[in-house]
Amino acid sequence: MILPITAYGHPTLKKVGEDIDKDYPNLDKLIEDMFETMYNSKGVGLAAQQINKAIKLFIIDPTPFGEEFPNIDTKKRVFINAEIISKDGQEQEFAEGCLSIPGISEHVKRQSDIIISYYDENFNYHENEKFHGIIARIIQHEYDHIYGTLFIDHLPNLKRMLLKGKLRNISNGTADVDYRMLLPKKKSKR
Repeated sequence: MILPITAYGHPTLKKVGEDIDKDYPNLDKLIEDMFETMYNSKGVGLAAQQINKAIKLFIIDPTPFGEEFPNIDTKKRVFINAEIISKDGQEQEFAEGCLSIPGISEHVKRQSDIIISYYDENFNYHENEKFHGIIARIIQHEYDHIYGTLFIDHLPNLKRMLLKGKLRNISNGTADVDYRMLLPKKKSKR
C-alpha cells in the first residue's frame, strides 16, 4: 500500500524515533509499504518519520544512482534501531533532496565514510558495517530523519531563510508534487 509522505512542518518529522523490536505490529507489512511508497515517490531512501511513525526504522535502495556511480552496491537495505558508530573520510558536498521537502535540492556537506550497527528486516544484527560514498550519504540522510533532523537543518541560516516561502508552500499543501502528502494540519493532498 502506498502511504502518504509526511510534509515539511509536520511534527512527526522532528520527533526522535523509538527503538522497536521484532514484535512491532505488522513490521513486515510496514517495510513492504515503505518500499512501495518510496518507489512510487521516486526516492532512494525513506524513514518511518516520513510516513508519520516516530520509530527507528529506515530503508534505502541506491539503484537510481547506479549509472552515475557504477561501482556502488545497489542492494536495497532495511535499517532498524541503527546507530552510527563513526563518521570519517573527506567531507564532500552533494545536492540532496527529500520526499518530505519536494522541489528543493541543496548542497549538503557530509563525510564520505561511516560505520553503522543495525538490525535488518529479519532482526539479524549487523555490527560495525562500513559504507562509503553515495550509500554512506543516503544512510546519513535517512539516519538524520530518525533523530528528527532534516537535510535543510544542515544549511546555513541565510540559505534556510531564502527557502522560507517554498517551505511554507510545502506545509500548506500548495507545492507541486505527484504523490500524496500528509500535511501538518492533518490534511492530505493528492
